[in-house]
Amino acid sequence: MRRNPFGMDICCRKGSRSPLQELYNPIQLELSNTAILHQMRRDQVTDTCRANSAVSRKRRVLTPNDLKHLVVDEDHELIYCYVPKVACTNWKRLMMVLSGRGKYSDPMEIPASEAHVSANLKTLNQYSIPEINHRLKSYMKFLFVREPFERLVSAYRNKFTQKYNTSFHKRYGTKIIRRQRKNATQEALRKGDDVKFEEFVAYLIDPHTQREEPFNEHWQTVYSLCHPCHIHYDLVGKYETLEEDSNYVLQLAGVSGYLKFPTYAKSTRTTDEMTTEFFQNISAEHQTQLYEVYKLDFLMFNYSVPNYLKLE
Repeated sequence: MRRNPFGMDICCRKGSRSPLQELYNPIQLELSNTAILHQMRRDQVTDTCRANSAVSRKRRVLTPNDLKHLVVDEDHELIYCYVPKVACTNWKRLMMVLSGRGKYSDPMEIPASEAHVSANLKTLNQYSIPEINHRLKSYMKFLFVREPFERLVSAYRNKFTQKYNTSFHKRYGTKIIRRQRKNATQEALRKGDDVKFEEFVAYLIDPHTQREEPFNEHWQTVYSLCHPCHIHYDLVGKYETLEEDSNYVLQLAGVSGYLKFPTYAKSTRTTDEMTTEFFQNISAEHQTQLYEVYKLDFLMFNYSVPNYLKLE
């Protein structure tokens, strides 16, 4: 019988150094370039929160319901805030391997559908208030971010241009078409499966949308999903450097000897060029309003205003 590498490692963190110690008190005294880069990313978030405190700290206190995106791995003292459309399927797979105590060994053997079953992962909102506070203080907290408009186009393409996503068409598509399309056909109003990107943008910037209910997680801002002005993230990974940043997290967790971030080139991936194309037909007024919605994400994670934007 092939020995599972987790037999020894996975549940025996006692006596070894925690990821937080590895990050902030490395054994080698000289800070690596990677450590310096991550310090700069942390500082960027802190500075943006401070400079925009009126907006970013509107909410003084978080409730457990705000923590349902924070996935907990007790064995390695990790908390991962998942952001849809930023490699979250693969990171959920990794968290299932890490917290599964030997149940899984190869992340890519876990079907994507299983990675998104909420019962397969423990989230921070399932703990008591003292337990939540203890974990926020002593576990290493990380998230992954992506250029906000590229992420938005990725969400649009995935949820509104794929025929199989009927639940999104019914739940959101019909509503968007009803509100944003003049003279919509009965079929479009019933199916909601041909939402144009311009209509999606108009829906997002419509004040009625935000008053009615929070954005769906696939297009919600990172600062609303992960609350980086209330929760101090120790690592901010980026989609642009996904592999290096992911493997750095695994290294700090002490598992890089047998666990690597799954690598594969997704041929359908939304690129910067694609995003530029999608924004061609959006008016300068709508682009400006949309930028305002995602502005904190741009600033906080150091993404510059895209060249293709025609801001007013």
